[in-house]
Amino acid sequence: MFERFGDLPLHVLVIHAAVVLLPVAALLAIAFAVVPRWRWLLRWPALLLGLGALVVAYVAKESGEAFVAAIPELEPAVKVHEERGDLLFWYVLVFAVLVVAAFLLLAGPSALASGKGAKATKSRPLELVISAAIVVVGVLVIYQTIRTGDAGAKAVWDGQLPPK
Repeated sequence: MFERFGDLPLHVLVIHAAVVLLPVAALLAIAFAVVPRWRWLLRWPALLLGLGALVVAYVAKESGEAFVAAIPELEPAVKVHEERGDLLFWYVLVFAVLVVAAFLLLAGPSALASGKGAKATKSRPLELVISAAIVVVGVLVIYQTIRTGDAGAKAVWDGQLPPK
């Protein structure tokens, strides 16, 4: 299921979505966490992108494993990439859980254009903890996405892959 999409390895297609979606989801969730005024606007996009990032990270991980299983001689060349991808998946899993918690627990002003009816909320300790955790884990997701992609690109472009 995770090996091919048409004539192409699925991993080659999915990684492009991961390289774009994971950092965008992290940046959007960070904005949601640290800018209470924007929460009414970013609540649903943050949730959908956070959960979408988890799906894309899972498919990238599984398709990468299927790709290596189909061509076992790739294993030594992509070892670092695979290890970094595994760690990235766990970061994204924690990130998705935090985004769901933030979606449910972080308050913000009303979406009414006039702002009438908006209630000022005091920063509760739980809101501060969730916001700080989203910032930290979001930065980790961005950093690990870059490291994972770099290791994969080096395996492909630096001639580490065995010839066909």
